[in-house]
Amino acid sequence: MENRPDPDQLLKRAQAEEAHRGKLKIFFGAVAGVGKTYSMLETARHRKKEGIDVIVGYVETHKRAETEALLEGLEVLPRKIVSYKNVDLPEFDIDAALKRNPTLILVDELAHTNAPGSRHLKRWQDVEELLNAGIDVYTTLNVQHCESVNDIVTQVTGVTVRETVPDTFIEKAAEMELVDLPSEDLLKRLKEGKVYLGAQAEHAAQNFFQPGNLIALRQLALRYTAKNVDAQMRSFKGLHSISKIWNVGERFLVCVSGSPSAINLIRAAKRIASEIGAPWTVAYVESISLRHTEVEKKQALEMLRFAEKMGAEVVTLSGQDVSDELIAYARANNITKLIIGKPKRTRLQEWISGSIVNDLARKCGEIDLYVISGERQTTPAPLSSAASLKPFSWKNAFFALGIVALCTGINVPLSRYLEPANLVLIYLLGVVWIAFRYGKRVSIIASLLSVLLFDYFFTRPFYSFTLSDSQDVFTFIAMVSMSFLISGLTDRLRQQTAAMRMREDRNRILYELMQDLAKTSTPDGLFQALIHHVRIYFKLPVVIFTPSPKKELLPRFDKLEGHGLLPNERAVAQWAYEHKKMAGQGSDTLPASQGLYLPLVGLERTLGVLGIFPKEKTPFMDPERLHLLQMLVNQTALAVEGVELAFAALRAEDAIEKERVHNLLLSTFSYELPGPLSEISQAAADLLKPEIFNNEVKKNALIKLIQIRAQELNKLTAELPKILESENP
Repeated sequence: MENRPDPDQLLKRAQAEEAHRGKLKIFFGAVAGVGKTYSMLETARHRKKEGIDVIVGYVETHKRAETEALLEGLEVLPRKIVSYKNVDLPEFDIDAALKRNPTLILVDELAHTNAPGSRHLKRWQDVEELLNAGIDVYTTLNVQHCESVNDIVTQVTGVTVRETVPDTFIEKAAEMELVDLPSEDLLKRLKEGKVYLGAQAEHAAQNFFQPGNLIALRQLALRYTAKNVDAQMRSFKGLHSISKIWNVGERFLVCVSGSPSAINLIRAAKRIASEIGAPWTVAYVESISLRHTEVEKKQALEMLRFAEKMGAEVVTLSGQDVSDELIAYARANNITKLIIGKPKRTRLQEWISGSIVNDLARKCGEIDLYVISGERQTTPAPLSSAASLKPFSWKNAFFALGIVALCTGINVPLSRYLEPANLVLIYLLGVVWIAFRYGKRVSIIASLLSVLLFDYFFTRPFYSFTLSDSQDVFTFIAMVSMSFLISGLTDRLRQQTAAMRMREDRNRILYELMQDLAKTSTPDGLFQALIHHVRIYFKLPVVIFTPSPKKELLPRFDKLEGHGLLPNERAVAQWAYEHKKMAGQGSDTLPASQGLYLPLVGLERTLGVLGIFPKEKTPFMDPERLHLLQMLVNQTALAVEGVELAFAALRAEDAIEKERVHNLLLSTFSYELPGPLSEISQAAADLLKPEIFNNEVKKNALIKLIQIRAQELNKLTAELPKILESENP
């Protein structure tokens, strides 16, 4: 079993982080009008009575009298006015809030998009900065603004919500308070003008605020809140090293093997999950103490992929004891029920190898254990490709025989000085090396051969396989037992080393990708970093498709290495791009395609598609490798989107600056130019009059006036670059 982090150290680290980071509380609701802002203000007033330094950073009352009344007695931070296209937009002033540094600040409408020119694009990013500064924050949020359920909201209501908040940020909330209101009461409030006013209320009643929509959104909000609270509970248990199961909500774990009947176990678990509405996980345990054939492993991977299609979360565990790994995972994730298939072993097999069901029954404690029959499956589920047991290597066997012969050659001169029992250690050393280098099957052959050679050369009578001394019989039996035991343990160590090396490789590629993403500041550089690391780890041809201005995908950054791209492959990539879902070989959509295509989905939009092309006649990858690839793709998509947003923010700031300079020029010339130009025009018109032109005194006075006003305009023109320079330091 792999080493786990020290719970005390985790607790100390978490407490240290919480000591300087503010706490976030979200007042959560199904839709607008349920009373989130009202509840937030009421709670804030109670906190103020307790002596807490509370200020209102930004609260939108929507002109509701009862909500505005709750602002009385609370310090309200003045809003920052941001000018955009000659329109003044009131926004939350984060700089003033940080300077004021209260204990608690209220920031309404977490999903709000800030005006161009603001420090952050989204208000939740303002809240993140406040939390990092050690300020507690109260905020409000509707379920339709949660990123993970955005598509469900669109499907239910027909309305696409553009402003969303990442679930990773919502999960950081120390507390989430659900503010709920029955649909009938909410519709009544809407008619009374307590949600929206005037035409806006009528438009809402005819579209978004339909009874069916409200019921669905209310159920969605309840489920999302329960999910968030469940995650907080599991995090709390992990930080405080609480292994006891808290039976406050149904969660169950299904253990599958490489048996074809496991498919019925998954289907039964799906039915249970649908009936009770509980999350479920399907686990496959690679036991180091058991020998899994390649067929069993491939079948187990097919089962895991089938479980994913059925909506389960899948996980692959590794350890010496299957029951220990399942119980440890269940306790770590507060799983209340454990489901396993009925064993098909005989009593003799259970006596030799043990019974997983019996072990689980003894160790599960407060976890409920269910044993379900899977005997209805009579034919094995089809594999994606034929798999067979790895062929025996005669080359390795030949080397093993050489090592045994070498040990015999060493023992021959030593037999004059050492007892036979000591010579056994030389053979055991050779068996250990063979088991670690060539595996268990070859080591068993080496063990048997070592025993025979030891009996033939070093026990009386010599050069025969007859044992005459009872001590030699005991030595022979001990050597056989120790050889088998050591070969098994060494082979187990070999598998553990291989598994550890695989985990290290995965962690290394993630670390190196994150380093390269941090060093790169252009989308093209980020895409090339992704292709580089995917090619190194998966050793397969890769291509990235990016959209043209017409939303048509074009292949770029390809590393196909002579791997021809068929014309219909671009259509598969286009489907993955438009639907934001994986498509191609090994997926549910167009599985006969040449490659597998994964969309690079950011928080705001889809940035492209990565295509990876497996070798012929080989399965693409197991679920863990696929999850790693998805993780690499998702991290790159977020990084590319971040760079594009940074560029967009710079362009927006540049556009705002240009417009400000333009307005400055307009205001300058509108105030300074009309007077002198009007006087010059009038003086020139007067000079054309004969009575003035013939009057030398008046003529000279007008000429002097024109000269003075022209000099003023020249002076203004000369000072204009200096004014612009002072406005753009």
